[in-house]
Amino acid sequence: MAAPFRFKQFTVAQDRCAMKIGTDGVLLGAWTPVAATIDSILDIGAGTGVIALMLAQRTHAQVIDAVEIDSDAYEQAVDNFEASDWGDRLFCYHASFQEFFQEMDETYELLITNPPFYTEDYKAADTHRATARFEDALPFEHLLVGAVQLLAENGKLAMIIPYKEEEAVIGLAARVGLYPEKITRVRGHATAAIKRSLLLFGRAETPCVSDELIIEIARHQYTDAYIQLTKAYYLDM
Repeated sequence: MAAPFRFKQFTVAQDRCAMKIGTDGVLLGAWTPVAATIDSILDIGAGTGVIALMLAQRTHAQVIDAVEIDSDAYEQAVDNFEASDWGDRLFCYHASFQEFFQEMDETYELLITNPPFYTEDYKAADTHRATARFEDALPFEHLLVGAVQLLAENGKLAMIIPYKEEEAVIGLAARVGLYPEKITRVRGHATAAIKRSLLLFGRAETPCVSDELIIEIARHQYTDAYIQLTKAYYLDM
């Protein structure tokens, strides 16, 4: 059974979730720019709820909603929310994102997602994990169409995706009227290939700021940039 993952200000149980705590979700939760005045956030595909919990720690937003299709993960996220100091601001819906955006009338100032994806070299050990990782569980087209409906006028969409999908996702986003404002490309170490892209979209076509983040200098020896980004969360940073 997977042990709870302890952060500085909260603990995440993950024994009922196919997708355990990983670098991608923590990176996204720490990296995503948030205005001091932000009041409404939606975490799409909540899993354990870690990203919503990170944003509850980072912001004073009064509405931090999440949506999760898998029943076990949904129940785990609810439990993790209730066990935190911010349970009164956190709420999880049990639904597919497609159902959610078709029925929800509210809009949000920030949508954030570590969407399920599948890579050719990945072999799932069980069906739950396969569903959690396989892109068909939430195609990027559905994600972006729904995001446009749920975003407030000046709202932002933040996501982390495989770098190889970056160009295609930016093209899909433009078709629904969302444009990149910030891109951070992530390498495991200085000589490694780029593995992930952190993307921030808005409705206006503005100059896009792009940079790179390198996680490690050597095994378990982290770069200053990665430490600065995650030290508010990880116990050992």
